[in-house]
Amino acid sequence: MLDGEKNWIDRFARHLEFERRLSPLTSKSYRRDLELFYQWSTGSGIERWRDIDSEHVRSFAASCYRKGLSARSIQRQLSALRTFFRFLVREKQLKKHPVQAIRPPKAGKRLPGNLDADRMARLLDLPGNSPIVTRDRAILELLYSSGLRLSELTGLNLGDVDIADATVRVTGKGNKERILPVGRLALAALKSWYQMRATIADAAEQAVFVSGRGGRISTRSVQARVEYWAKRQGIDVRVYPHLLRHSFATHLLESSHDLRGVQELLGHANIATTQVYTHLDFQHLAQIYDQTHPRARLKDKPRTPAK
Repeated sequence: MLDGEKNWIDRFARHLEFERRLSPLTSKSYRRDLELFYQWSTGSGIERWRDIDSEHVRSFAASCYRKGLSARSIQRQLSALRTFFRFLVREKQLKKHPVQAIRPPKAGKRLPGNLDADRMARLLDLPGNSPIVTRDRAILELLYSSGLRLSELTGLNLGDVDIADATVRVTGKGNKERILPVGRLALAALKSWYQMRATIADAAEQAVFVSGRGGRISTRSVQARVEYWAKRQGIDVRVYPHLLRHSFATHLLESSHDLRGVQELLGHANIATTQVYTHLDFQHLAQIYDQTHPRARLKDKPRTPAK
């Protein structure tokens, strides 16, 4: 490809940064994907952006697949090309969009991870009774007990927790409120934290969870504390706050099989979002089938001898 054509990648990067106000990291990701396509185009003897058609883009995607790139990576590259070519059409460098009719490859649905019951119990068994440890124990217990999102946890105010009723009111996505039950151990952890909270919280602070400086704890601080305790407790997988929400949903579904109920507790607007948690053990499902399905139970009934 002609050297002058590469300048359009620089212009596009400036467009992303200054007009669309994307983060430098996102702009860098776009540039990386476009430069890969530029190198492929140069190797294929293409001289100008206007010479590229949909077949060229398909060939590029196929070459990426042969190199072992995942469907998600190819999806990302095609998304970068789509945005870039839309920019070139706007700048009158192209008359038509060569990626418009191309469907990206389907990526396999990524199942959320979760901690099994034994590892979860080990994570929650924090040693010590200092104010910070007591706070962290309450944070971990509440994340797992009620399936809170990280932002919901850090946004909690004192008036949102009803100790007597064992419930917590949270504001989720779309500014929607929901009231969630708080488990026995989480409630006990919260009570212990409330007894120590005044020793570090600012007098006027309404946040349930505060940092060592006395103000509302940040999401980043909670992430750091969860990572710290996972390593301290010897958990052999990466642990982050949302993993406790995943574990809450998975364990609840494994016990109740009530998809609608778990949807309500998680605050999902669409039940399809909740369905990713239905990766139950097949053997367990087979046992339920054998025990409950009428046709499965026929084999246990004595057959009537033929007359």
